[in-house]
Amino acid sequence: MSEGKTLDNLKAAFAGESQANRKYLAFAKKADEENFPQAARLFRAAADAETVHAHAHLRVMNGIKSTRENLNEAINGETHEFSKMYPQMIEDARNENDQRAFKSFDFANKVERIHAELYKKALANLGNNPDVKYYVCQVCGNTVENEAPDNCPICGAPKSMFREIE
Repeated sequence: MSEGKTLDNLKAAFAGESQANRKYLAFAKKADEENFPQAARLFRAAADAETVHAHAHLRVMNGIKSTRENLNEAINGETHEFSKMYPQMIEDARNENDQRAFKSFDFANKVERIHAELYKKALANLGNNPDVKYYVCQVCGNTVENEAPDNCPICGAPKSMFREIE
């Protein structure tokens, strides 16, 4: 496995490629909304390439383990986000009176707690999992099992704003 400066570079490259993927997908959505399908297609193609790069860097870092280990890592990551990372960000946004950032951080914080619980449930049932469907609110990211609610309990969005995840 890589170490030292190379490992630091792999971590930085993984983060950069991952961010580029998400940014390009957001750009593609905007291009679609503005009726620029060719630009949207190019953004989606580049986003896919960035995912290829990010996954390669993660593999080189031995960052993909068994599903049990990956679930534990996900639980730890989500728990860190809702217990330490987002509370400080929420406080900073409140202190700076940035309501848009506050709302964005608050939604994410509430949903990360849900993700941690869903991962714990999946880990407890690993190998015996029933066929569970997941739905994600496209406003706040709330993730629910089996059926979308009439209104999102996090942000109040209607059922139509939930997308089933394959």
